[in-house]
This record gives sequence, C-alpha cells and structure tokens, in this order.
Amino acid sequence: MAQAQVERTWLTPQTHTPDAVVVSWQTATPTESVIRYKAGEGATQEEARLPGTRTLHHVEIPVKKPDTAYSYTVGTGSQVSQEARFQSLPAQGELRVAIVGDWGYTPGRDLSALKNDKVHLLLTAGDNVPSLHEAAAPGLKAFGALIDQQPDLFRSTPFLPILGNHDREVRPRGPKPPAEPVYDVEATAYREFFALPGEEWRWHFDIPAFDVRFVALDLNHISDFGTTWQTCHAWDESSDQFQWYKKLMAETISGYVFTLNNERQSSLAGKTKGLWHEQFRKGSALVTGFGYFAERAELEGGLPYFNTCLKGDGSPYKDARSAFFASQDNYLLLTFTAGSDKMKVQIKNLKGEVLDTREITKRGMAK
Repeated sequence: MAQAQVERTWLTPQTHTPDAVVVSWQTATPTESVIRYKAGEGATQEEARLPGTRTLHHVEIPVKKPDTAYSYTVGTGSQVSQEARFQSLPAQGELRVAIVGDWGYTPGRDLSALKNDKVHLLLTAGDNVPSLHEAAAPGLKAFGALIDQQPDLFRSTPFLPILGNHDREVRPRGPKPPAEPVYDVEATAYREFFALPGEEWRWHFDIPAFDVRFVALDLNHISDFGTTWQTCHAWDESSDQFQWYKKLMAETISGYVFTLNNERQSSLAGKTKGLWHEQFRKGSALVTGFGYFAERAELEGGLPYFNTCLKGDGSPYKDARSAFFASQDNYLLLTFTAGSDKMKVQIKNLKGEVLDTREITKRGMAK
C-alpha cells in the first residue's frame, strides 16, 4: 500500500504567533517534502515543498484564516498520505489549551476526555518520552513512538512541547554520576524532531487575539548541574537563559503570561534565593510537570503554581503552600474568552472530571 511510506505526521508552530504551522512527517525512505493543503471547504488547493529528499520532513504553511478547517496531505507521487485536518486557532469566542506532563511514562492512557475538550493547542510540561537510549526506541525513534501513541491527535492539533530531563537522556542514569554525560544538554534529537519557535529548547508563543503568551524554560534537575548528570542549560543569574527570560518578562505586554518548566519550584527558589520567582511573579501562573500528581499551590504574591502529570500515582510530596492536591492522572485545561478580563485553569482527571478550578485575572487589572 502506497500510504505505508508516510509513517507518522504531527503539527507544531515554529513562529512566535499562530499565523503559520509546520507540518512534519517521516517516511521510510528519502522522498521529496511536499504538502498540499486547502484553507477551508471549497478553497483552492495550494502546495508547499522543500528542495531535495529526506526521511524527516518539516514544511511550514501559512495559516491566515482563523477558526478554519485546514485540510492537507503530505508526500509525493505514489507516496501520499491520507487527508488530515486541523482547525486554526479562533480569533474570537473561546480558546482552549491543554497542558500535559510526563507523557513518557503513560503509554496506553485513555485520553478520550482530553480529546473531547477539543483543544485548539496542546502543550506539555516536559518528559515527553522515557529516554533516548532504550533498545526499542533509541534517539529520534523515541519521539516517533510518542506520536504513534495518539496519531489522530497529533496530526490534527498543533503541539508545543517543553523539555524535561528524560527528553535528552542518552545513557542510563545509574546510581552515581558516570564518566560520560548522561544527558545531551543541547537536546539535539528533540530539536531535530520538533520544529519549534526560537532556540527550541526555550521558546515563547503568543496568541494576540486572546492576549496570552506562553513561555517555555529549560529547568530540570538543577541540583545535578556541573556533574555528568547535568541535564538543563545554565540557570544562574548571569546565565543566558535567565537574562533572556528577565528581558522577555520586562518586554511582555500580554495580559496573561504562563511560564512552563520541569522543575520543582521550591528547589529553584532555594537554589537561586528567589531570583527566578521575582520574574515568575510578573506573569499569571507557573506550570511544571516535575511531580507525579495533581497540585495547585498559591505562592507568595498570589502566583498560582500548578503541577500536572498524566501519571498521577507517584510520591505525594506537597508544596509548602499547597491549596489543592490529588493523586490522580490529570491534565490542565486553560480556557480563555476573547475580550474577557478573566480566564480559568481547570485540573481534570482522565475521566473528564474537574478536580480543581482557579480563575486568573488579567495582568494589570484589579483582582
């Protein structure tokens, strides 16, 4: 069957705004990178392509029409995929964004509840795969296995992951730091597989119609920094990452700002004496996927802090300022209404039940 050559397809934004999307796919043998697409029923078919041949394809197409069903096929000649569709982000009404954590340790989870929420954008809080060295799925194959878990979801929903330590684990960690580095700090395979904004290991993504900015940081296992267990980029006050985030927060005018990372906030606060938290408090919320549970804490200055994890049965260590906690598989659903001064964050279990709701007021508005 000709379609067997196109092994998997997924969507990611590569720009900082939703006016374009990258359609990515893999083929068993090198082929041309060709995509044919339509912006809505009855629209003229258009084509985008890259020169040369390859097995890992990333082709960006413009997305100029909001709230429109785009249809597309990828491949060329006899190797063309079945038609798929994605809905461009709305410009008015309601925007729904889901955030999941620790996908790498949840094979076989039933995500029907998340799919029923019909989210416009899917983000993560890190640890998207278990490692890059397991025999069954080494290197890039680990991310391919992630896509294969939910093929319909990934070819129809734009996806913005962030890094956790497992997403760059190239050797077994072991009981003590070995001679060779365990993690690829530069996250080479991750950045090759996903076409993401900016430097890709960190990024920001804005949705102007709903006055929101999402910011991805590379913070995980900071206690291992300087050893062969080091996994993330530098995070001290003089680091490029911190200075980038500080400048970004100073320049951000969005009414809502969500910062995503994969570290425990209390560990970061202790190591940096609150340096990062001074910047976090300029935003609307802090989100992590560090712990295997559901939690909302209310940090100093009223900053909500969420931990989300598709695997919710881990050790239940609560944050000192915990306001809600549950040992259940879960995800976050963020709902924005265009023109509103408030939005809501719901912690939902995989049955679709709302476990906790936190309303957030737009920055600069009276609370």
